Amino acid sequence: MGWQCSGLRWPDGAPVLVWGRSPGRDGGPLGGHSGPPGRDRRESPLVYGRDLGFRAVGARRCAGARGNACPVAAPVAGRSTGGQCPECARLDRTHSVAADTVADDPRAYRVYLAWFGPGMVKVGITAEERGPARLLEQGAVSFSWLGRGPLMAARRTEELLRTALGVPDRIPYAAKRAVRSTLPVRAERAAEIERLHARAVALDGWPQSLERVGFVGFDHVELFGLEGAGAAPVTGVVTELTDGGVVSGRLVAAAGPDLHLATADGGLLVLDTRLMSGWELVGVDMNAVDPAGGGGTVTVPVRDVSGGGVQDGLF
Repeated sequence: MGWQCSGLRWPDGAPVLVWGRSPGRDGGPLGGHSGPPGRDRRESPLVYGRDLGFRAVGARRCAGARGNACPVAAPVAGRSTGGQCPECARLDRTHSVAADTVADDPRAYRVYLAWFGPGMVKVGITAEERGPARLLEQGAVSFSWLGRGPLMAARRTEELLRTALGVPDRIPYAAKRAVRSTLPVRAERAAEIERLHARAVALDGWPQSLERVGFVGFDHVELFGLEGAGAAPVTGVVTELTDGGVVSGRLVAAAGPDLHLATADGGLLVLDTRLMSGWELVGVDMNAVDPAGGGGTVTVPVRDVSGGGVQDGLF
């Protein structure tokens, strides 16, 4: 049995790679594991400033749904960020709060404003028990809570605010990545969120069962590592992993599902860890792939974004 990557998570506000058992090579998951969450699940903590390197092995298989393995281990396209076969994706969607298919969830929910860059704000909801995990998973640079209450009231408020404030419920990851190297200072980030918060809580039409929450700004720049080397402009984005393909570099930042890796040629590469889901990954010797110690090498397809062009070959 080997270890199949399940993507990046943010338990306790720190990035970890999650692994599940899969047919394949023996040995532990990349970088070890942080403890025993379960016999068939492991976590590898990620630390900024440390080297990270792996090679994809075999074929990409469906990551399953709702914590369960795909019953047929269906193949998945390399460029899919979902990492699931159609049936497992349908099962996850059926139980998704975001899909508006769950109406009887008894938990308390929170409505939030998330800020990703100047003029890039969205409104959303998350279960109160999850705390800020949803915001970290989305790569929100700053955020503030707006209200708390039952699920259906939170949904109605989300729709009210989207319309009244003219903000979306989704922002593409490409847009989020494009502004991470040019973020304004913390005071300016907080000010934009605070202005929208004031407009939101002053609106009429909030459900009576949803409690308004006073403004408190939260900031993730330091947590994400988006300072110093982590704030350098991105030069390339991995488009897919391939059998035998290597990704290696020095981890300088992480935001949402993205890892920012400094590479041997002085570039800064973004790896969307959703592309890792479903692959069996084997750690590589960084000295072997990069004898000069320059930060690593990459032999998977990468899109060049340093000058707006597209590179279809290897990086």
